[in-house]
Amino acid sequence: MWDARLYLVAPARLQAGRLADMVDELAAGGVDVIQLREKELEPKQVLEAGAPIAEACRRAGIPFVINDRPDIALALRADGLHLGQDDIPPEIARAIVPGIVLGGSTHSPEQVDQAAREDWDYFAVGPVFETPTKPGRPGTGLELIRHAAGTATSSVWFAIGGIDASNLADVMEAGARRVVVVRAITEAPDPPKAAAELKQRLR
Repeated sequence: MWDARLYLVAPARLQAGRLADMVDELAAGGVDVIQLREKELEPKQVLEAGAPIAEACRRAGIPFVINDRPDIALALRADGLHLGQDDIPPEIARAIVPGIVLGGSTHSPEQVDQAAREDWDYFAVGPVFETPTKPGRPGTGLELIRHAAGTATSSVWFAIGGIDASNLADVMEAGARRVVVVRAITEAPDPPKAAAELKQRLR
């Protein structure tokens, strides 16, 4: 994860088509990690939707991450599992899926500091800007990014939340070198092109 810069969180179907059909082009465009996030589907549906995406990620040589569910990560042989603050503790997740890349979410300076001390392979910092993918959660602002940049210098962390081409420069100026994006790619008419433009700016 240390070399990853552009992390895509997406449902199985983007506005432009099926995620599984775009993985090769997204990877070529600069996406380093793909996380499948399907909050509304039942577990069996997530398994069915995730299987072709997992296979496509393996072919493309990029990590495939599952959100929240260690059992689904195990079933799909995912490379990574991302947990929120209210999900199971990391030590239990590691017992279920040993050796998996484990990521977590942070939303405050205290959570950032704790994550930097704990056994996470990476963590996300945000949401920087208010976003409809996290309804009811206000944006943390750039100050939290500045805090992470100043204190979590030996950790792998990504800025997350409402980041797109219009505000990426501000996020990077605050100290982020890795970002998680959702709508900037999933709602783009040409997702691989959008990914390439974001990756170029990150470089």
